[in-house]
Amino acid sequence: MRVVVTGAAGQLGADVVRHCVAAGDDVIAADRATLDITDEPAVRAFVADARPDAVINAAAYTAVDACETNRDHALLVNGRAVGWISAAAADAGAHLVHVSTDYVFDGTLDRPYREDDVPHPQSVYGVTKLAGEQAAGAAATIARTSWVCGEHGDNMVKLVLRLAAGDGELAFVDDQRGCPSFTADLAPMLRRLAVDRAAGIHHVTNQGVVSWYEFVREVLAAAGADPSRVRPISTAELQPPRPAPRPANSVLDNHRLRLSGYPALRDFRAPLAELVAILS
Repeated sequence: MRVVVTGAAGQLGADVVRHCVAAGDDVIAADRATLDITDEPAVRAFVADARPDAVINAAAYTAVDACETNRDHALLVNGRAVGWISAAAADAGAHLVHVSTDYVFDGTLDRPYREDDVPHPQSVYGVTKLAGEQAAGAAATIARTSWVCGEHGDNMVKLVLRLAAGDGELAFVDDQRGCPSFTADLAPMLRRLAVDRAAGIHHVTNQGVVSWYEFVREVLAAAGADPSRVRPISTAELQPPRPAPRPANSVLDNHRLRLSGYPALRDFRAPLAELVAILS
């Protein structure tokens, strides 16, 4: 497969590139220096020149709190630019896989969210990512994921490992629940969805549901540190309060993957242990 990967230097994009190369694909890695996805003519020319079979869009403005005060830029990157990428892919006959997020939901549902549940984002980030899903179009694969961690970029695992190197108590919220998802497992599934041209929305997460407090305990345990160093707090107790609201329930049911016969991604504790070993 000949594949363009946007956001190629990011946390997820770097592992998508690595996995596609390992699978024998001809990969055109487009990082921010190579391609400005907010430049429509540049996007169209880049994809036309690349002549890909697939485009995997891992580029996004993911600074959730910063989105609250940079709405126009967030909408440009997460929304309008996705439409340009989608149009360019269609012109090239390429299948688009676009990565989205649990933040398109408000987090109030009392069960895991399925692909056909109605989105109701509460943050600017969620609003702009939903706009991106709509801009990608019905022919694209929309891969919603959550709580992403990997070897590249900043994430919760790296934060906890830094904090664990110090002394004292740690405090994390216990009233937000989700499925930690690891780029080492997400990347192969994104490639498979691209190969299969699996149109429509798919929830793609590792298995296992935890709160942030419980997840931090798992990170500490994987690193050989003492999980009892962390105590639970509520979101209301966070100081300072976060500008962007977080969904209390971020659990995504991988319903469509199951229906389509795809294997479930591993329980998150397996890739967590692998990532901690890499980072330690």
